[in-house]
Amino acid sequence: MAKLGSGSVVTVLTAGALAVVAVLAVQAKSSASTATAAPVGKAPSVAASSVAGGKASPAKPVAVPKDSGTGKRVVYSVSQKRVWLVDPSQSGQDRTFTVQPGSVDPVPGSYTVTSTTAGPITGSDGKKVKNIVRFATHEGIFIGFSSAVDGSTPAADPSKKTGGIRETVADGQALFDFAPFDTKVVVVA
Repeated sequence: MAKLGSGSVVTVLTAGALAVVAVLAVQAKSSASTATAAPVGKAPSVAASSVAGGKASPAKPVAVPKDSGTGKRVVYSVSQKRVWLVDPSQSGQDRTFTVQPGSVDPVPGSYTVTSTTAGPITGSDGKKVKNIVRFATHEGIFIGFSSAVDGSTPAADPSKKTGGIRETVADGQALFDFAPFDTKVVVVA
């Protein structure tokens, strides 16, 4: 049996380590292209785990709906009660989070942001809200995203017609920063 010198052993080990790193990098790139992630330096809004019976388990990434168009846009799924902030120029930096809709839903379609207000102001439900991003009207009600100053996201009172789609304070700030006047908003069922 041939005897290997220490230089050969180091070379073989280094080559093996580089091969493992390359495989892991390919796997990470593959999963990053299908996963939804919070922007770097920000806390992720997608739940990192769900609690069932006291045990945490990883949550599946929630993909942007296929029928939501292209380009930079805010995507709102009425049925999933979820928003995506999508910017193809920031690959891998899309942000998604759940919201609490008002009692009046927007009709599925494409809209643009018509106005923004940093606030705080009083919302149609009487709560102080900030980071308001309006994009539609339906049944005479203005519809837009906002966050309650106190951070709450209660279910809408069905006896009142409200169009405020509420998110957490952090998600509200991210949406407000992402979607100035004339930003595309796509509503899907």
